[in-house]
Amino acid sequence: MKIRHNLLRLSSLILISAISANAHPSGGALASLTERPKVEVAFVLDTTGSMGGLIEGAKQKIWSIANEIASAPSKPQVKFALIGYRDVGDDYVTKTYDLTDDLDDIYAKLMDFNAGGGGDTPESVNQALHESVNYLTWSDHKDTLRIIFLVGDAPPHMDYADDVQYAETCQKAQSKDIIINTIQCGNLVGTADIWQAIAQQAAGEYVAIEQSGGMQAVSTPMDEAISQLNREMAETVITYGDDRAQNIGKTKVANAMSSLPEAAAARYNYFNASNAESDHAPTAISGKEDLIAQLQQEELEESEINTEHLPDALRDLDQAELKQHIAKKSEERLAIQQRLNALLTERQSYIDTENTHLAGTGPADSFDNKVNEIIRTQAATKGIRYED
Repeated sequence: MKIRHNLLRLSSLILISAISANAHPSGGALASLTERPKVEVAFVLDTTGSMGGLIEGAKQKIWSIANEIASAPSKPQVKFALIGYRDVGDDYVTKTYDLTDDLDDIYAKLMDFNAGGGGDTPESVNQALHESVNYLTWSDHKDTLRIIFLVGDAPPHMDYADDVQYAETCQKAQSKDIIINTIQCGNLVGTADIWQAIAQQAAGEYVAIEQSGGMQAVSTPMDEAISQLNREMAETVITYGDDRAQNIGKTKVANAMSSLPEAAAARYNYFNASNAESDHAPTAISGKEDLIAQLQQEELEESEINTEHLPDALRDLDQAELKQHIAKKSEERLAIQQRLNALLTERQSYIDTENTHLAGTGPADSFDNKVNEIIRTQAATKGIRYED
């Protein structure tokens, strides 16, 4: 059955290619209709002791930022990278996590970040910025929007002999069509001038926000029910893979189950948008660690399941019992998703109604608002437009 399905799909692709060749000799017009734009965003975060408020707020807003990026009518494909930096002598100088579309994985990395260290004011900004431009696997496609957000409250050390200075890194960023934006938290003397220079030299924007980031949680009457369904959805995951994959999958499930309502709502809205044109089952976690997703996406056949890659509790099931268990979890997921969709729609309607009030209770220059504004503006340079 799968071979027949693939043959039919191949025949369709050949037919589409033939139509494209006749109607559009260059192939460009049809490609522009079907290819989703790409947006790659790296957050370079100061994780020293004074940044605790910003980091905790970012943990709750990362999904809403992803949602905002993906909300363009052209449905951009989103990748995030994460670099945390401190200073020489701290527990670490940098922690670098490469660009990925597995946003649950990036979320897990962000959840592990805590504020600590620092002390002498300047930080290892130069090293973190150098790694963000040179060590991440940026796309080399000319139409990809590549953005770095440097977020911190202190200037770089300029006295480290082995550092690549920020001016050289900015020049390299320009040559790779990478925009560097700078977000200054607080008003520490000596930071603004350098933050402004970095943004200016790398075609970016500079903004200053309050020390904590100014992020405000949005509460609605639907939150308790969303939280419960969020936990139930996470319980439908059948983690699959070797020991490492099992641990990654379990971490994603744990993070999903413990998400606060706003983050949970934004997370599922993001997954819904990503799957809008797909006939696959609803996404419970991103990545490759969910057996149901692998089966739905035809990356694996039931006959190919390696029982040693199943959770311990399922390894002794016979083939019929395992098939029945998978079907049960898949059905539960679909039912939960339908209830979640209704609640998420109701939640968004409530927020829209209360929008004026909410705008008055949270500063317009909060971290997430500024990130979203900058992305919308810079996306236009790559032809990605957002509705008003």
